[in-house]
Amino acid sequence: MYYAGIDIGSLTAEAVIVKDGKVVAARIMNVFPNPVDSAREVMGRALKSAGIGAGDISSAISTGYGRDQVQAAGMAQENVSEISCHGYGAFCVDPSVRTVIDIGGQDAKVIKMDGSGKLMNFVMNDKCAAGTGHFLEVMSRTLGVGLEELGPLALESKKPVLMSNRCTIYVETEVIHYLQRGVSRKDVAAGISRAMAERVVALARRVRPEPKVMLTGGVAKNTAVRAELEKILGARMERPSLDPQLIGAYGAAMLAAKGAAS
Repeated sequence: MYYAGIDIGSLTAEAVIVKDGKVVAARIMNVFPNPVDSAREVMGRALKSAGIGAGDISSAISTGYGRDQVQAAGMAQENVSEISCHGYGAFCVDPSVRTVIDIGGQDAKVIKMDGSGKLMNFVMNDKCAAGTGHFLEVMSRTLGVGLEELGPLALESKKPVLMSNRCTIYVETEVIHYLQRGVSRKDVAAGISRAMAERVVALARRVRPEPKVMLTGGVAKNTAVRAELEKILGARMERPSLDPQLIGAYGAAMLAAKGAAS
């Protein structure tokens, strides 16, 4: 039997289809203005990739910002918070993981689970964007580099600059000042990565993360932020065996399968 998870976030939409606990299809796309349209499109792409139709899905769970609308549109039998889905998804990838740091486009979450993957505690960032993917998008534009270039560029630095502010607007001003003074973009990029990591670690320490931590969400692909998090936390960030942006949708699909089996 096939089970599906649909994760509609603020910037991207993901769909995962599983069978016998294995991923048979997965898709990621930028969202449309309407979350239901995003869900239909991303799920349609996943179904096409799997070579099946919507009627072949035994059960689906929606998650993310648009989860209520997706369920109301009849595309999911249930909706579950992205916190539970990311936690369970990480647990299914690696049952020894007890802490998940999920950094998306508009928020950051730190999640703790028990030995069965059940949510024990979590904390989310406040309204400030400094610990989110949006922060990195703004900084990459200010530096004049692509978002995917920011991490590799920062890793080239030997003298990272210090960012004295944490607010996105003020950090952007600092970045401009450093560039005007002739500081290299790689050293500024490294300072940005460090500032981002410090913000996330401050969040993580509020739930006392366990030693084994998995980093998920789009920012997990930024190698410099990952390296800074490992350095500050003194813990290795476990790398999921599938795209870290898919963990929420994967967790939703696995919860759908679990619910059908219980």
